[in-house]
Amino acid sequence: MTETLDTLPKTMRAVVCCGPEDYQLRELPVPQAGLGEVVIKVDAAGICASDVKCYTGAPMFWGDATREGYCQAPIVAGHEFVGTVVALGEGAGKRYGLTLGDRAVSEQIVPCWECRFCKKGQYHLCMVHDIYGFRSRTPGGFAEYMKFPTGALNHKVPGTLKPEHAALIEPLSCSMHAVKRGSIEFGDVAVIAGCGTLGLGMVAYAKGKSPAALVAIDLSEDRLDRARKLGATHTLNPRTEDVVGAIQAMTDGYGCDVYIEATGHPASVEQGLRAIRKAGTFVEFSVMREPVTTDWTVIGDTKELNLMGSHLGPNCYPSVIASLASGAVDGGVFVTHELPLEEYVRGIELVHEGKNSLKVLLIP
Repeated sequence: MTETLDTLPKTMRAVVCCGPEDYQLRELPVPQAGLGEVVIKVDAAGICASDVKCYTGAPMFWGDATREGYCQAPIVAGHEFVGTVVALGEGAGKRYGLTLGDRAVSEQIVPCWECRFCKKGQYHLCMVHDIYGFRSRTPGGFAEYMKFPTGALNHKVPGTLKPEHAALIEPLSCSMHAVKRGSIEFGDVAVIAGCGTLGLGMVAYAKGKSPAALVAIDLSEDRLDRARKLGATHTLNPRTEDVVGAIQAMTDGYGCDVYIEATGHPASVEQGLRAIRKAGTFVEFSVMREPVTTDWTVIGDTKELNLMGSHLGPNCYPSVIASLASGAVDGGVFVTHELPLEEYVRGIELVHEGKNSLKVLLIP
């Protein structure tokens, strides 16, 4: 039997992705909770750089001669969200530890639970997965209501955590996973290139690894100031400084131990390959708009680097929720704009420009 908090409306407003630069505010039916499903009233939803790339037509989402696009339009956009539980399908409350009125999030990926990766516990690499806001099975959070389908990974969020900070759980889980992939050790010199929301999250969680130096790189002085608030010991701006020279100077010419690339720009990849020491660990996190070429001899024969990818935020949500709820990570450092749902185009443009914004939220 389905439980509901109150009588839900029949329709809701939602931002529907119909194609590149074709997003529409529509009136849609409010989703219903079936067996094992959860429906939330969305409290806040974040706009991600991936949303911008989808909006502007990146081949990863819309396809090209070499691949099929991931986005299945028309689809309600948004994969960063938090909301209040308003309906629980049969068995959902017990399975997820949720009751009506709780605040909750769902991990951005809904795995199949049947493929080789899922059976090995690597659910974030699922072969046939759905991600909220991009696939037809998983409409996203740019709406007044949304549904967590059967098979989703759902988490209760403390009621004391502000919704605008709880909306950071998804991106900061990605940040935490990238830091884990870097295997930063006590005494290392670690570099985070790119201080958007995700890069700043990496700074916050890398600080907990107690590196000897934690270097943040960005073109924005405002973002570098935020990085210092989150624990960066050094900040470098490529507009005004020789980044590679500065890193070599602080490491006796050897280079940094760990370089995490979170800018999405090819120049940062080359910068990292020059700045990192031999046998160092290079973590590539970014979703690049276009293919990036580089000299693989540097990675192999010259420096024998450990090259790591980083995808989503597996097994990180509980720790990130705890870090935000306790204040160990200050969510207020990240959020710059809170906009009503109908201003979604302005929100996407703010994130795309990236000059006077960091985390932009939609408040349905």
